Amino acid sequence: MKIKFGLTFGLNVARLGLDEMQVITAAQIADRTNFDSVWAMDHTNVPQWKNAVVNDAWLMLAAIGSVTNNVELGTCVTDAIRRHPSTIALSTVTLDRITRGRGILGIGAGEAQNVVDFGIEFSKPVSKFKEQLEVIEKLFESDPDNHVNYQGKYYSLVEACLQAKPIRKPRPPVYIAAGAPKTLELCATYGDGWIPIGYTPALFEHHANVIKDHAKRLGRDISNFEFANDVDVYFAPDGEAAWEKMKKAVKVSLYKPELLKVHNIQQDSEFDFRRYFTEYAMNKPELMEQMKKASLQIPDDVARTAIGVGSPDDVIEMLERFIKAGTNHFIIRFWGEGLYQNIETFGNKVVPYFNDIQK
Repeated sequence: MKIKFGLTFGLNVARLGLDEMQVITAAQIADRTNFDSVWAMDHTNVPQWKNAVVNDAWLMLAAIGSVTNNVELGTCVTDAIRRHPSTIALSTVTLDRITRGRGILGIGAGEAQNVVDFGIEFSKPVSKFKEQLEVIEKLFESDPDNHVNYQGKYYSLVEACLQAKPIRKPRPPVYIAAGAPKTLELCATYGDGWIPIGYTPALFEHHANVIKDHAKRLGRDISNFEFANDVDVYFAPDGEAAWEKMKKAVKVSLYKPELLKVHNIQQDSEFDFRRYFTEYAMNKPELMEQMKKASLQIPDDVARTAIGVGSPDDVIEMLERFIKAGTNHFIIRFWGEGLYQNIETFGNKVVPYFNDIQK
């Protein structure tokens, strides 16, 4: 399978405070410099950076689609708990139609950061997520001649249908954000792809194998499955100096119980990761400070495997580590100054290297 490369507008871009036109320009550069996809985070806010401009992901992707021709366009990822699954299904189909078959649904169970400030209950997210995926799948198959029904604990459909069919057949692909046992199983059951974030190659390989094992048990053929990976790239003339700037942030991104287990790192007994995940929001900045402290337990040599920092050759080495671990679709988060130049450097120097060796 061809190795794909995508550009994401995530926390890395939010912190820069770029406006809509700057983001669209960056996507146009990616479209003409060998990238395969462009992704937008679906957040309501980012408590870490007050100067961030956080727009609606679906509207931004539609705008980007109107001025690009080649890249696929996806959410990375939609926080499903904030939206009814019928809205997500229709948004996905609409994006696919107006971009002539380039839409992707990236979707996850959600996190407290985007919901609790707005009075939305953050409870049973994985149970709700399973039902959301089932409802979306049914609605993708619906039309005025094929009404669908569904009865779950949280969602229901009664003779429901959408009245727009996607360009892609049988439907736009669904990439699922997963990083724990239950969501990895959902990914193997309902997903066409997987989007993790904050992974080392060792953890990626471990969880990719979990997905493969579930798929085998379910009798699913996943030979065309997209094992995507949201990775960090920092081009810099002095890689060591850049690493010193980045390493604390990289460790925060990586910190999760699953990673600690794979790398035999003892968890900080004073830090409650579950509480952080289910409660962190603008009104609880102290939880981020606790996370930063706990993440310092991750050794430098472990954290360094997860990021490409320095020259294009340094970045290629990082990508090769993840390819060996099973990644076939990279979603790149650029850090440092000069976003446009970073996109061009990657598209003109890194992507061709992999295209050449795959010929």
